Amino acid sequence: SQYSAVDTNPLSVYIMQPIWNKIIKLVPLWIAPNLLTFSGFVMILFNYFLISFYDWDYTASGASPGLVPTWVWLFSAFTTFCAYALDSIDGKHARRTQSSTPLGELFDHGLDSWATSIFVLSFFSVCSRDNGKTGVSVYTMYIYLSIVLFNFMCSHWEKYNTGVLFLPWGYDISQVVLIAAYLLTGAVGVEVWQKPLLFGYYITDVLVILLIGFSLFLSFPQTLYNIHRAHLKKTLKNDSLYEGLLPLVSPLLLFVLLTVWVVLSPSNILAKQPRLFLWMVGVAFSNVICKVIICQMSSTRPELFHWFLLPLALVVCAAISGLLGWTEEAVLGAVTGLVTAAHLHYGVCVGRQLSEHLNIYIFSLKKRVQE
Repeated sequence: SQYSAVDTNPLSVYIMQPIWNKIIKLVPLWIAPNLLTFSGFVMILFNYFLISFYDWDYTASGASPGLVPTWVWLFSAFTTFCAYALDSIDGKHARRTQSSTPLGELFDHGLDSWATSIFVLSFFSVCSRDNGKTGVSVYTMYIYLSIVLFNFMCSHWEKYNTGVLFLPWGYDISQVVLIAAYLLTGAVGVEVWQKPLLFGYYITDVLVILLIGFSLFLSFPQTLYNIHRAHLKKTLKNDSLYEGLLPLVSPLLLFVLLTVWVVLSPSNILAKQPRLFLWMVGVAFSNVICKVIICQMSSTRPELFHWFLLPLALVVCAAISGLLGWTEEAVLGAVTGLVTAAHLHYGVCVGRQLSEHLNIYIFSLKKRVQE
């Protein structure tokens, strides 16, 4: 299917695009677009693990500010900007080198679906978790992450139904806010997040309110409106309501299962291992969404239940019934490891199959030799 995306965000159109158009001229023509996409993702990952090293349980910024060195925040701003730039120019570079392929589209959106949660998880280290005085509770973190992922899912669900990806306004805004937040933290220290900004509200409160406002009152209504418009124009990809809603079943079930675990966990698993749990949420979500993206690209029907839902349901039942007892944390660790390994394996397999099918290399512009 032909890729089509619409971007109407003034920030993107008037400020960022001209910047990307200058940066793209620096990229040599022999570099494969997927290499740009992948480099950006690796930078985000590296940055995430760097922050995790200094702040595993999200307490470093709150307990004793200064546990995370200033250079880490500045490095975070740098990597976030680079990843944002690379994600914005990979498509332009593909058109410039005449190497646009479905593999590139999948690679870009697939990595985005994973990067989305990693951006959020890195940012939580800035505001730190609730310590009674300042910070954000781990439950707020979970809700925050869920809303961001819900937004991401909406744009791809919309593309599944309309064939057009309307780029959400929140994307550019969130990237710019993230970079600014890291620069601010690097410049004045994490203390800035622990003093009330206006009327007793902290910056983090304002950001959470903005995020929820953007999602519920801008992104989601826009998605429904675009689908409705396509319905009126008779350009919808799917005739029946069932077909149209099918891709939402697995992500919503995933969210329900995870929320049940969070709320009913005997050992309060989210408070004990916020970083592990939220990482697992992000990876599981990314895997579910990648399948929707593939269905939408290949015009095939998504399966009703993602395979991962059954083992997860069993684990959640065992956890909330108290069967796991003191092993709950260890089981979470195992589940997180398995989900991550399964997702990586899935990505590698799909990439290989597509590169063979389209007769191209993933990270090189050379054509494969026909056997």
